[in-house]
Amino acid sequence: MCAREDGPGAEYWQEVPSADRVEAAASAFRLLGDPTRLRVLWVLCGGEHDVTTVTGLVGAARPAVSQHLAKLRLAGLVVARREGRRVLYRASGAHVRRLVAEAFESAGHRVSGRPDHP
Repeated sequence: MCAREDGPGAEYWQEVPSADRVEAAASAFRLLGDPTRLRVLWVLCGGEHDVTTVTGLVGAARPAVSQHLAKLRLAGLVVARREGRRVLYRASGAHVRRLVAEAFESAGHRVSGRPDHP
């Protein structure tokens, strides 16, 4: 996924969002500032997984992954459902998946030295 020119037009950016929307966005960005949490969310953007699977994929300790999942869930970035005794987690929707994908695309440009999109 990459930035596209067919996104919101100039009029979209004219009105500053309300304080509650700004705070919700800032809260999400603060949570995504942790590298392990960002890895966890990346994994969950790709599908539904339990804590054990996420732990193995991100290479973090199970208690840490559980705490990160709880924070991401409270922020509404992750949703969970119970399947028997297991709890399965996934990214909460397309907006979250696009946000994570764009963050990594942007990082890829900076790391590789490729120019950004206009």
